[in-house]
Amino acid sequence: MSGYRFFRARVGAVTDLTPSFRRFTFTGPELAGFADPGFDQRIKIVFPASAAALEAMPTGDDWYDVWRRMDADARPPFRTYTTRAVRRGIPELDVDMVAHEVIGPASAWIARAGVGDEVLILGPAEPHNGVSFGVDFVPPAHTGAYLLAGDETAAPAIAAILEQVPADARGIVVVEVPHPDDVGYLPHHPGFTYRVAARAHGARHTHLVPAVQEAAAALVPPGRGSEVEEVDIDGGLLWEVPRTARGGAALRSAPLYAWLAGEAGAIRQLRRHLVADHGVDRRAVAFMGYWRLGRAEA
Repeated sequence: MSGYRFFRARVGAVTDLTPSFRRFTFTGPELAGFADPGFDQRIKIVFPASAAALEAMPTGDDWYDVWRRMDADARPPFRTYTTRAVRRGIPELDVDMVAHEVIGPASAWIARAGVGDEVLILGPAEPHNGVSFGVDFVPPAHTGAYLLAGDETAAPAIAAILEQVPADARGIVVVEVPHPDDVGYLPHHPGFTYRVAARAHGARHTHLVPAVQEAAAALVPPGRGSEVEEVDIDGGLLWEVPRTARGGAALRSAPLYAWLAGEAGAIRQLRRHLVADHGVDRRAVAFMGYWRLGRAEA
């Protein structure tokens, strides 16, 4: 992956922010070369395992193909996360992870990891050209309102977005979290209304789905979401929603830009609601199925 490389880092601090969100501050000299494209920058973290040390991880340009060809027991496990903060001058990198029952190698590492433990981080490297396809928040230059929604797995990315959008941005944030004391996790933005709640009786999507539907009705009337202005794409074909071939937004302006992430089934349902029921242009909806209900970590 051009512009990306593996960084070896160690845990410098562990901070429990809420019952479900645990911040790992990574440090190490290699992180001085870690780029920070901003917003919801995706990274991969490789965890050591009893049968697969970090040194076993292939790190060349074809690392994923090589990793897939390895025996399953010999593969170092990795998962995808979002950078929460990058302090290159120190250097340090914050990653907020969801702490829950141990169901796989990542949750086991989160439960037991302490200061000094090492990982590999695949992320953007300096010098950086300013375009990162690990960033999925790519709104039009002129956006009437934002809808940021997801479950707890999306909360760190939403937190990073809220800290970086302009002060005059407006919109609604909808997040479903596991525990009532998780509600205060997100940073405050003066232009956003927060609809954050714990799921009822442990049942997923009890808050997320109806709250997003209510938010959509408040932000854009049914059938009005398609009133968009096209990007001039003479310099490159529109090849991926919601981006142009140049890596920018797929639209010049839109009345609503929605960013949806979390459990795949719910996110698919919410995208269908926005596009089919409210007429929101598909190029104004970023949606990411971070995980699938009923499928345990590999």
